[in-house]
Parts: sequence; structure tokens; C-alpha cells
Amino acid sequence: MSDAPLWTGTEIVAAVGGRADRKDWIATGVSIDSRSLEKDDLFVAIVGPVHDGHDFARAAFESGASALLLSRRPDDLPDEANVILVEDTLTALEDLGRAARARTNAHVVAVTGSVGKTGSKESLLHILSQQGKTHASVGSFNNHWGVPLSLSRMPEDTKFAIFELGMNHPGELGPLSKMVCPHVALITTIEAVHLEFFADVEAIARAKAEIFEGLTSSGSVILNGDNSYGGLLKSIAANAGITHILTFGEKSEADIRLTDFTLYPDHSDVAVKIASHEVFFRLGVPGRHLISNILGVLGAVSELGADIEKAAVALGDLQSPKGRGARHMVPCFGGSYMVVDESYNASPASMRASLDVLHNLYPDGKGRRIAVLGDMLELGEKSADIHRSLKPDVSAAEVDILFACGPNMAELVKSMPSTIQTHHEETSELLIDPLLETIGAGDIVLIKGSLGSKMRLPLEALLERRPAVMAAAEQRGR
Repeated sequence: MSDAPLWTGTEIVAAVGGRADRKDWIATGVSIDSRSLEKDDLFVAIVGPVHDGHDFARAAFESGASALLLSRRPDDLPDEANVILVEDTLTALEDLGRAARARTNAHVVAVTGSVGKTGSKESLLHILSQQGKTHASVGSFNNHWGVPLSLSRMPEDTKFAIFELGMNHPGELGPLSKMVCPHVALITTIEAVHLEFFADVEAIARAKAEIFEGLTSSGSVILNGDNSYGGLLKSIAANAGITHILTFGEKSEADIRLTDFTLYPDHSDVAVKIASHEVFFRLGVPGRHLISNILGVLGAVSELGADIEKAAVALGDLQSPKGRGARHMVPCFGGSYMVVDESYNASPASMRASLDVLHNLYPDGKGRRIAVLGDMLELGEKSADIHRSLKPDVSAAEVDILFACGPNMAELVKSMPSTIQTHHEETSELLIDPLLETIGAGDIVLIKGSLGSKMRLPLEALLERRPAVMAAAEQRGR
């Protein structure tokens, strides 16, 4: 492994076309947040809709930044601070990201899709890290500043690189793909998300197809052949001159084909055929929807030239990330209850998938299945109807108690049959007390909603306010 710094001062100044009095320093990282900045990071002062990074330049310097990338020098910045001046700091960050991409020989995959982007990216990171030096986007850094930031952090000697690309408007994905220049473009699926900004789901598919714009000349596209928009995406790719197009799914013509699977509460056993080669493996995270994601992941692994058999073994100890299916056993009076953390985000497809996972979990003793659901956002004028459409999924999951918050989830609550106990509040915070009063030993609690619904509040209450839960349960004699 190389001991070289991530960047030298000379390299950064050249990449961004900036002006600097000194270049005899190195950067071991790149940061846009003075709070999480580490010693010898390059600090980039991004001007955002709420905060101007220049206001935190001094704090970044005092936290040990090796240099500061600025469009103006703040008056309170010490003279000894190493400063690179540019016209626009976001443009400079993009230039630094492009320089990082240009200097590496890494095998690069870009991942997008309506749902499953982060999970697929994390799965690829888990697999490929065991086969060589691997770099990936942190968290969901998938937008106009997250992608160049992730690129700028990529070491030159990286073997595999994975970038998540996101969008909620047309025209956003193409420029990101052109920065990343992937060898493999993976689209997980197309679903009804961000409908507030699109005429229909086909428009979403066409916007996702912008990922093809940056594909290398001999690159591969991997598409969900079971999705109803797979044919459209395949046609767009072919019209763009892309010749290597693979599909994954259950259909007989799929290049990465699911041949068998068995679902268990905490894992799945899976058989997949890739070309003429059949692979059997255990998937360490449960859920039918995750099997579909893994088919696309294995296609990307194959196209990147990595070892499929090693990848299959690695999938056995794959774990659900925070906010995306992670499970917590919480002690309480009389035993414990399980919390399934799906609090990071939600769409109609992922909501149904999570309810299906809940159905495959079995409460202990007198325990119940409890769904705590927040509004799914950015669904446009049909949002109320879309929320009501979850009624059969809640029923099929055999949910005993439905806690819900937000104006659109109110529509779902109104539609539920009397056999399912319901409780609705306007905000997630107002759900906390009734939830704590209800929860007991043996219960399984699913918490899910869009990020803006703030479902982490009830989640953290269940994880942190354990004495209140235990006292309430004891009082009920459970």
C-alpha cells in the first residue's frame, strides 16, 4: 500500500487553477465541514443555500487543515494559513474530482436507481474491499457536491471505486456521470419516487438513463430486467451507442439470473446463474428486495473483473447499514423487543419491501408486529392516494398496531380496517410517548419514513429511553 499523501499542494493548485503563495504542504484528506475535518485535510469552503463555508475557514484552520480552498480570504483568518484562491469553490472541487479520476487506473462503477443505491454501493464496498484497495462514496454523498468530494478523496492507487449518483430533477445525473467516467453503470430499479418533480415514472427512467452519458467507450451497463422500464433503458443505452448491456432478474433471458432462493428471518439462501456459471451463497441481510439488488451487484463485480466466488462468500457476512434495515434488540421488563431501523428514507417500493421484511419476522410470546411509519415525501399531487395504496401491504404484513405521522399517512390510517389498532400524530416527535407506553417484550417494531419525516426521533427514543419503556411495560404487567 502506498504511503504517498492524497494530494501535494502543487497538485491541488494545478488541478483547480488557483493562486497560492505556498505549495509546500500536503493534504491527507478533503473536507467541506469544519466540524468533521481531520488534521491535514484540505478544507473547501462551499457556499450553500444556508451556510457559507468561508464563515468556518478559521475554525477549519484551527482544527488542523493543511490548506484552505477559498474564493475570498476572511478577515479573521491568520496570515500563516495556507490559502488557495479560486473564482468558485464548487467548480474548483469539481476540477479536483476530475483530476483524481484522471490520475487513477481504478476500475470504476457508478450506481443509481430509484431505490437500492446506497445498499448496492455498500454491498460492492464490502465485497471489493476483500479483493483490493477500494474507495467509495461515504453515506449518501451522491449529489452535485457529494460526487466531486468523493472523487477528490480517491487515492491514486485505488483498485476499485464505487460512486453513488443521485438526482431529483432532470439534467442532474449526466454531469455527475461525466465526472465519474464509470466503466460500469448500474441502475438498480425505477420506481415512483420524486414524482413531485417529474411528469410520470417514465420521465424518472429517462433521467436515470443520464448515467450513460459518462460511461467509458468500452463500458458496461447493468439493468433490472424485471422492472417494467428495463426495456426503455436498454433502448436508450443502445441508441447511445453502448453495446455491452446486461440485465439481471428472474426472467430466462437475464444475464444475471436468479434461479432459486429461500427467505429466512435473518438471511437468505440464494442461487444465481451468471452466463453459464452458477453461484450458490448465503446473503447475510434478509429481504426479498435485497436479493434483487444483489443480482445487480454481482453483475457489477463480474464486469469489474473481480472474483465472483470470493464475492459470493463475502455476502454471507454482509450487514444492514444504519437507517437501512439495521436491527436492535432492546432489553425491557420481561425480556426484550426488536427495533428494525429503516429510518433513513422511504418510497412506495421500499415501504412495501420493509413491510414484507416485517411480515417475515416472528414476535416472541405475546409480542406484536408494530409499524411506525412517517410520510413519504416528494410524491406530488397523488401523494395521498399513494399512501392509501399501502393498506393491503400493511394488512399482508399482519401488523397489529400502526403508528403513523404526517398528513399523508393520516390517509393510510383512515383507510385501515378496525382489526388493526392505529395511532396518528402530526409529527414523529408526538409519537414518542404513546409508542413508549405501548411497546413491550416480544414486540417487533419497524420504523420507516422519508428523511424529512424525522423518524430518527422515535427510533432514538426506543433505543435510548429504555427505563421509560421498562417502567411502562412493568406497569402493564407484561
